[in-house]
Amino acid sequence: MSARTKYSGPALFSYGFRPFFLSATLFALLVVPVWWLVWRGDVVLSSTFSPTDWHIHEMVFGYGAAVIAGFLFTAVPNWTGRLPAQGWPLAALLAIWIAGRLALAGATGLGPIGVAAIDQLFLVAVAGMIAREIIAGKNWRNLKVLIPVTLLWLANLAFHIEAMMQGGADVSRRAGIALLIFLIMLIGGRVVPSFTRNWLVKRGATALPVPFNRFDGLTLLVSVLALLIWVAAPFSIVNAASASAAAGVQVIRLLRWQGMATWRSPLLVMLHVAYLLIPAGFLGIAGGALGIVSPAVGAHLFGIGAVGGMTVAVMMRATLGHTGRDLVAGPMLTIAFALLMVSAVLRAADGTALLSGVNGVGLSAVCWTAAFAVLVLRIGPWLATPNVSRRKPSGGAQ
Repeated sequence: MSARTKYSGPALFSYGFRPFFLSATLFALLVVPVWWLVWRGDVVLSSTFSPTDWHIHEMVFGYGAAVIAGFLFTAVPNWTGRLPAQGWPLAALLAIWIAGRLALAGATGLGPIGVAAIDQLFLVAVAGMIAREIIAGKNWRNLKVLIPVTLLWLANLAFHIEAMMQGGADVSRRAGIALLIFLIMLIGGRVVPSFTRNWLVKRGATALPVPFNRFDGLTLLVSVLALLIWVAAPFSIVNAASASAAAGVQVIRLLRWQGMATWRSPLLVMLHVAYLLIPAGFLGIAGGALGIVSPAVGAHLFGIGAVGGMTVAVMMRATLGHTGRDLVAGPMLTIAFALLMVSAVLRAADGTALLSGVNGVGLSAVCWTAAFAVLVLRIGPWLATPNVSRRKPSGGAQ
């Protein structure tokens, strides 16, 4: 009997994606309604951060970090050939993540330094656990996965330092979002065309996604430069020009992946649509720099559309596959993703009154919350209970 089959604890802690995907979706379900009440002035948090800093920090370093941890703790065992982290180490790591969320909300009563110290522990622990597995498995080439985790930790540290020194984390807000967008461009740029190619090949298609080549490298270079300029000088003409250029090359990159041919596969369509929100976000940034739209438009197209959309699509797919189910979205998961995209569009409307007494911000919050409510209802039980006994015949696999 293998070590994996001997595990007799709760199914929730049998594999890394389970606790962190479930925690991320539950957190996303709860935190946006709280933010909306804070934004309206109905609720006051005792956080050491300003309300806006708290909102952005928790979406990037709370929700985003949890999803990344779940993804990495699922991928690393495949790379190393070792058994996944299970049981109490995952439970302890989850407790650290929850402690960070409570500290940032002001529940601990600690000052800025104490809150910052607690909040740093999660990403440091994630990096340490991943490094241990990679080194133990002698899978040296995948040590590079520690780079994005380290960058995310440094961005989080910078966020706290800037907030303490400047009274707000204006630059670090954009840096955190930009880092997540970079990870989506890097990782999504590999998995989206790969999944699409596999699906099309099974159906005998001849027009396949173009493999990663120099154009993809150029696209990443142009886009990273645009993100850096946005972080440093969001209202400059240079930012408008670089963001417009990045939007253009990202659209071309996406068109090369044959997304239109995947219309029969909602799970694949989700990946392509989520990636489309990256060039949309760059256009929003350009418009904000030129004063055409609010500067918040680009950030929310990035945050809700690209980050929210891609993380949800990946969590859906990984949960289905790793719990022994067919890669079929079904109506509920498709509706959840559609609501999320509507949320991004409505938030891009900013403060425009869309209904009597309700503007785009409120409607966006409602759609976001509904999307994650559906997601939790659908995949929550799958994450918290053992795998199905065996996968069914995959005639409609996506």
